[in-house]
Amino acid sequence: MASEQRNPDKIFIKDLLLRCIVGIKPDEREKKQDVLIHLNLYSDLRQAGISDNITDTIDYATLKKKVIELVEGSSFYLVEKLAESIAELCLKDSKVQKVDVEIEKPGALRFARTVGIAITRERS
Repeated sequence: MASEQRNPDKIFIKDLLLRCIVGIKPDEREKKQDVLIHLNLYSDLRQAGISDNITDTIDYATLKKKVIELVEGSSFYLVEKLAESIAELCLKDSKVQKVDVEIEKPGALRFARTVGIAITRERS
C-alpha cells in the first residue's frame, strides 16, 4: 500500500491592513498607501496540538510583527517584489514549510474594489 500524502496543516492571517510605498507612478512613490495582506503558513501542527506548547508551532504574533516591520519600512515598485520579500521572511521560520502570500491594493484601479496578486513559495 502506497503511503498517503498528508495535507499540511496551516495557520492563516487574514486582512492584515498595512501602509507602504509601493507602485511605479510618481504619486505612488510619494505617500504610503494601503495594502491588504493574507498569509497561509503551512506546517505540521500535530505536536503543538498534543503538547499545548508555543515552541511546537509557528509563533504567529511574532511573525506578524516582523511582517509589519518589513512592509511598513519598504519601498518597492512592484507588489510582486513585496510579496516575494514577505514569503522569504516567513520561510526563515524553520517551522514554516510553505507559504501563500496574497496582497491587495484597494483603490489601485478605478472602477475595481481591489487588485492583487497571490504567490506560493516552499522551503527548498
